[in-house]
Amino acid sequence: MSAALEADRLFRFYHAGDDETLALQGVSLTVEGGEMVAITGPSGSGKSTLLACLAGLDEPDGGVVRIAGERISRRPEEERAAVRARRIGMLFQQVNLVGHLSVEANLAIARRLAGNRGSGDSEELLARCGIAQRAHARPSQLSGGELARAGLAVALANDPPVVLADEPTGELDEQTAAGILALLRERAAAGAAVVVVTHSPDVAASADREIRLQDGAESCGLRPWIPSEELAQGARSSKGDGAP
Repeated sequence: MSAALEADRLFRFYHAGDDETLALQGVSLTVEGGEMVAITGPSGSGKSTLLACLAGLDEPDGGVVRIAGERISRRPEEERAAVRARRIGMLFQQVNLVGHLSVEANLAIARRLAGNRGSGDSEELLARCGIAQRAHARPSQLSGGELARAGLAVALANDPPVVLADEPTGELDEQTAAGILALLRERAAAGAAVVVVTHSPDVAASADREIRLQDGAESCGLRPWIPSEELAQGARSSKGDGAP
């Protein structure tokens, strides 16, 4: 069975006159369903570029990205957009909301773009994200914390198997940040592959695995992921061996 998200040796170059910037240098990544991975590294290390390539918003100059075995890179934008709508929930810093529409209407549009025309559990989803009381408000009428919660609701509108988040807790108060992080963990527990770009040590520590980028390349992969059933099996084995 294919992994929920795979990136194989991604390269991305930018040119400005005679200067060339190597934004990504052969980065590979595999994320299984049920796993939450934190991408960390200093500013300019390639984190946001990697996330854009994973989402099909940017085309790598080399390498390939697959979502559940389906290639998203090297395809026309119309086809990439269709894959995004069906399979990827995105929470980016530039807020994924249409400014002149209410939160509720933004949720409905996200579902229609994915071919899901039913109302689904919109009220329940908005309530879980803590934004139900502001369902009829437009983005300009929301606070920073409310915008983050509304953006997450839209990202989760189609129960996507892959969730990509760029600094989802940045500039949020501690309580709101904890709520957003809990919802992302909930999505991973429900079987989604969650990738979070972050500068926050707390967010990185809450992930199952951390991948650090430096100058567009993987610096190190920290805390390899062990599925919960394997952890439980290991604990039972230790007890059987007489471990305290």
